[in-house]
Amino acid sequence: MAMVSMRQLLDEAAAGGYGVGAFNVNNMEQIQAIMEAARETSSPVIIQASRGARSYTNDRFLYHLMQAAVELYPEIPVALHQDHGNSPETCFSAIDQGFTSVMMDGSLLADGKSVSDFAYNVQVTREVVERAHAVGVTVEGELGTLGGIEDGVGSGEVHLTDPDQAVEFVEQTGIDALAVAIGTSHGAYKFSRKPDGEVLAMNLIQEIHEKLPTTHLVMHGSSSVPKELIDIINQYGGEIRQTWGVPVEEIQLGIRHGVRKINVDTDSRLAITGAIRKAMSDDPGEFDPRSYLKPARAAMQQVIAQRMTQFGQAGHAGDYEPRSLTEMRDFYAGAAA
Repeated sequence: MAMVSMRQLLDEAAAGGYGVGAFNVNNMEQIQAIMEAARETSSPVIIQASRGARSYTNDRFLYHLMQAAVELYPEIPVALHQDHGNSPETCFSAIDQGFTSVMMDGSLLADGKSVSDFAYNVQVTREVVERAHAVGVTVEGELGTLGGIEDGVGSGEVHLTDPDQAVEFVEQTGIDALAVAIGTSHGAYKFSRKPDGEVLAMNLIQEIHEKLPTTHLVMHGSSSVPKELIDIINQYGGEIRQTWGVPVEEIQLGIRHGVRKINVDTDSRLAITGAIRKAMSDDPGEFDPRSYLKPARAAMQQVIAQRMTQFGQAGHAGDYEPRSLTEMRDFYAGAAA
């Protein structure tokens, strides 16, 4: 099976009433962990890479690792997504490298830090949509901004998505999926207490979904930051202070109201780091990288499999025949006619 369009994965998720986790990667072990979790749970999956990950891994290494993944796991529908593209050029380079989906984050300027205005966001996002849809590639846009900074991306400011403006944005850009800002943040330190309606505006998702029932919504910054993962890190020499992530039950509420893509990165990082710290502590004389990378990979797989089950995507890998990007190109052309 070749890599497939993210639009198809999200359309099928909408039809089935479930969400699809989008998991960030930087290396081979992370891709292996995700694909093993997908096989374990029979789940379709979105693997995504930030600009920082693409620079760290190198596009050609990343692409060929993904080709190996689809060769070794032919039963798993998998999309390769550019996370937080900061400019049309970044998105175009991802398309040229074989990504099947891109995010144009026009909520920020090209520096990835300064908040943009609505007109700029529409302009750059529409430019990417026109280029991407012409070759069958999916486009995610963002309206509003998240808190926190991760991988050098973020303004550090929270600007919640306006539901009426969201309708205008989707109409003017033609995006496939809309990332909404509801109070979440990138990174581990999302909330200083367990979030409730005062800090996590799940009502916005419901309102936006009512206005845009056929647009796939995306929750960024949606790691749950489990205490048990933090405890392992701290037990073996780490210094992660107490923090709260997005409760799984809130994500499940979002899924019932149109959320189809859920971004998870921090949980994977915590699982990997805890396993590496433990392995090195348990056998301080060991210096074979496999001695700590194997348990790190297994720890990430366990977390990803759990999220796939919680998001409802488990069991849906074989529900449908994958559509090629050529077929998706024709789909977009027909929709525009």
